[in-house]
Amino acid sequence: MSLYDRIFLPKTLTLPNGKQVKKPRSRAPLIAAIFLGMTAVSVEVTGFDMAVLVSRIKEFFVILGDMIPPRWDYMPQIWKPLFDTIKMSLLGSFIGSVLVVPFAMLASTNIIHSRIVVASMRLLLSIIRTLPTLVSALIATYIFGLGTLAGTTAIAVFTFAYIGKILYEEIETVDMGPFEAMEAMGATKARAFISAIVPQVLPSYLSNCLFCFEGNVRYASILGYVGAGGLGLILNEKIGWREYASVGMILLALFVTVFIIETISRAARKRLV
Repeated sequence: MSLYDRIFLPKTLTLPNGKQVKKPRSRAPLIAAIFLGMTAVSVEVTGFDMAVLVSRIKEFFVILGDMIPPRWDYMPQIWKPLFDTIKMSLLGSFIGSVLVVPFAMLASTNIIHSRIVVASMRLLLSIIRTLPTLVSALIATYIFGLGTLAGTTAIAVFTFAYIGKILYEEIETVDMGPFEAMEAMGATKARAFISAIVPQVLPSYLSNCLFCFEGNVRYASILGYVGAGGLGLILNEKIGWREYASVGMILLALFVTVFIIETISRAARKRLV
């Protein structure tokens, strides 16, 4: 049988009881055709040009070469923005993770049986989650002014939406026996939730919070582009002045910091799981 026959012609399968069942045609060719069509449309819409990519890709390595070796004497000017970035990430992650707990509870179908409440909470989390962090930071700078407070607020908003979705999905997978038993004894939903549900989701919740904090350190490093403080301020400045050796030093400091944080966080998550 040819390849065409194997892909496009239906196959007849004989079951042990003698009944014959025809296997439906594969949808892979249709999916591949749709994918190729969407790719062609994307290339046309975005103006992608492989010739430009091939001819200009060498400029990336030129800039990379200008960053090496980094400007070591610029490190004293990096410490304060670097610590600002870490502080924004840590505080924003903590605030967002704590504030979202009651909202995640209200978004869980096994805890709250009102469809209106659950749908409202999930819609709220979805709307916040679709808001880019840079946009949140830009809005925060108009409200709180330039500085790390705006960056902390943006990170808290992102963490709120990110952890919220993961948390209510975890809550919906827990054993409801202890929760229902406490409600039967007269406990309120809040009390039953704290005593019966929180211990079950706490390890994974803390693990996800640590993972989110790792990512927030990276996200916070570019919030300075909209005036939200941190490494982004000096990074934007040095890129604008084409001081690539200083940019290399900033990126190296950020890489080492993120590596250390991820190593500590990974070790902590192993103990929690």
